[in-house]
Amino acid sequence: MNRRQFLLGGLAAAATTMGLVGCAPGSSNSGGGGGDASSAELNFTWWGNDVRNKNTTTAIDAYTKANPGVKISPQPGEWASYWDRLATQVAGNTAPDIIQMDMAYISEYGNRGALLDLSGVDTSKFIEGTVDSGKIDGTLNGINAGINCLVVLANPKVFEKAGVAVPDDKSWTWDSLVDVSAEVAKKTKLTFGFQSLVSDNLFQAWIRQQGKALFTPEGMGVETADVQGWFDYLVKAQKAGAIGTPSQITEEAAKSLDQSAIVVGTAALALSNSNQLEAITAAAGTDLSMLRYPTIAGNSAERKAWYKASMLWSASARTKNPEAAVAFISWLVNSPEAANLLLAERGMPANSEMQAAIKPKLSKVQQTVQTFLNDIQPELADTPIAPPPGGGKIGDVMLRFATEVLFGRQSTAEAAQKFMDEMKSNMQG
Repeated sequence: MNRRQFLLGGLAAAATTMGLVGCAPGSSNSGGGGGDASSAELNFTWWGNDVRNKNTTTAIDAYTKANPGVKISPQPGEWASYWDRLATQVAGNTAPDIIQMDMAYISEYGNRGALLDLSGVDTSKFIEGTVDSGKIDGTLNGINAGINCLVVLANPKVFEKAGVAVPDDKSWTWDSLVDVSAEVAKKTKLTFGFQSLVSDNLFQAWIRQQGKALFTPEGMGVETADVQGWFDYLVKAQKAGAIGTPSQITEEAAKSLDQSAIVVGTAALALSNSNQLEAITAAAGTDLSMLRYPTIAGNSAERKAWYKASMLWSASARTKNPEAAVAFISWLVNSPEAANLLLAERGMPANSEMQAAIKPKLSKVQQTVQTFLNDIQPELADTPIAPPPGGGKIGDVMLRFATEVLFGRQSTAEAAQKFMDEMKSNMQG
C-alpha cells in the first residue's frame, strides 16, 4: 500500500466513524461544543529538525505560561513517517488538535472534512495572497505558517573558477539557463551545472508563464502537450550537459540536504526554497547567491511568481477545544512574542507586522531572504491552489517519468501521456 492509498484509507475510515466529519462535535460547522480558549488540553504535532523542535517547544512554554489553564502536549516527528502517522491518528479518531500541514496534503484532509474551519483566526494583517493558500473549497482549513518562494541558488566561487558571470536573474531565459549551466559544468567538470532541474515546482513556474495553472479544482490544469514540452526541455538540457546523467539525477533526488550537490560543491546552480538558504549556506560552508528563476522572454516582470506557504497551521475538526485551538494558532501567527521565538525557520511570517517585528533578530542570511521576498512583490501573480486530493504525488510521478525519458526508455510524448494518465488516476480516488 502506498502513502496515497494509506492516507485515503485512513480518511475514509475516519469519515465513516465520524458520520459527516464537518458536523462532528467540536467542528466549527456543528455550531456547538467547544470548550474554552482559556482552559483546554491540546495535542500539537509537527515535523521538523532540531532547531524547529527547540523553537516550537519554547513557544509552547511561553504560551502556556501566559495561559496557565491551557496544556499543550508536543508531538514532534520527521517528514518520512509524519503523514502515515497522521492518517492513522485520523482514522482512529485520535488526531492531534493542532496540526502542522503541508500544501501537498491539505486538500486530502480538507475535502474530507477532517480539518476545522479556521475563519476565526485574524488574518487581517497578512500579506495579500498569503491567506488563500489555506482555503479548500472556500473554507479556511490552514493558516499560512510562513512564506517562502521558489529560488535558484548559485555558488559564486564555482562561477569564478569557470570564468563565467553569475546570471542576471532579471533577464535570463529558460534557454540561457541551459546554456550557462552547461558552460560552467564543462569548464569545471562538475556533476551538475544545474541540480534538480527535474522538478514539478519548476514545471509549475514554467507553465504559469504560459498562462496556465498546474492544478484546477477539477484536476490537472495542463494538457499532455504541456508536459511533453517540459520533457523536451529536459532532454535539451541533458544533451547540452547541463543537468548530469539520469543516474546522477535519480541518486541526487534521494540525498539529504547536507549531502546535496550544491552543498558538497558538485553543482553550480540548484533549485531551492528561500527559507532553506540559511541551512544550505551553513552546510556548504560558503556564501551562496539567491536568484530568481528564469522567464520565457527574459523579463522578470513576467515571472508570475508566488509566495508559497512553506507550511500551514491546521486543526482537527474533532478537537474538543476548537476555541482554544483557534486562539493558539492566532497567537502563533499574530503575536510578537511567538514571532520573536519562531523567527523565520518556517519561512517569513505572513503577517506583515510580525515580519517587521522580527527583522532586528534575523541573521544576515535571513535578512537577505526577507529583502528578496520584498523585492519580488511586483513579480507576483495569483497564488496557486493546493493540489487536489491525489495531486500531492506529482513530484514523485514527475521524477519517475522524466528519468524514463532521460534514460531513453520512453519518448517525451509517451512519457507525457503516461504521466497525465497516472496523475488523473491518482486524483480520482
